Amino acid sequence: MLSASTRVLLVLCLLACAGAAVFFRRRQNAGGGRGGRISGPKVAWLLYAVFLWFLVCPLVALDASVPFEARIVLGSFAVSMWLRGAAELYMLYVSRNWRPPYGVGHDLGCIALVGAGLVYTGEKWAGALDGRDLWALALVGLVLVTLVVEVAYAALFHQAVEGRTTGEDGVWFADAEQARFRRINRLTFALNVPLYAALAGLLAVGLGLNG
Repeated sequence: MLSASTRVLLVLCLLACAGAAVFFRRRQNAGGGRGGRISGPKVAWLLYAVFLWFLVCPLVALDASVPFEARIVLGSFAVSMWLRGAAELYMLYVSRNWRPPYGVGHDLGCIALVGAGLVYTGEKWAGALDGRDLWALALVGLVLVTLVVEVAYAALFHQAVEGRTTGEDGVWFADAEQARFRRINRLTFALNVPLYAALAGLLAVGLGLNG
């Protein structure tokens, strides 16, 4: 379904993200990483979000074999997310004034952006859809679901740390030991399972692994 070059790039990006996630968790939990220790479920969610939002979406948007209307929606979202990523990294590691409500605001803006894109391209989705169309629409739907999930995570985390995410001692990650993060970690673990399954299924079809 996807072009050969996109399939190769997706596999390489997945391997790179997995390796980076392992390295990142080891560094954070060794006590040397800014922002605190991070739990297994949260590392898995971070890997998932980075891979889907920052890599899958732009690569699919650049693939001419994907329906043009879906490329518009996914490409717009990818640009917005890359701009957010640059701003968030600066606010975390340089100005040290990042707060979860900023992310929530951007997530809600992305939901509105994707929704507006679907409305703008609505004529395409209102007609007869082939397998390629349905695949692309399912990917857009998964993006929307993950944005809603991220809003919930950010709100729960902001409440758990009582807004203490800024300055030298700011906490950015939920670890596996503290009781205040227990509910967040359980919820993240529970949602990781269907989210990973959904993305794996879409990738299997897109990569042509479903036979």
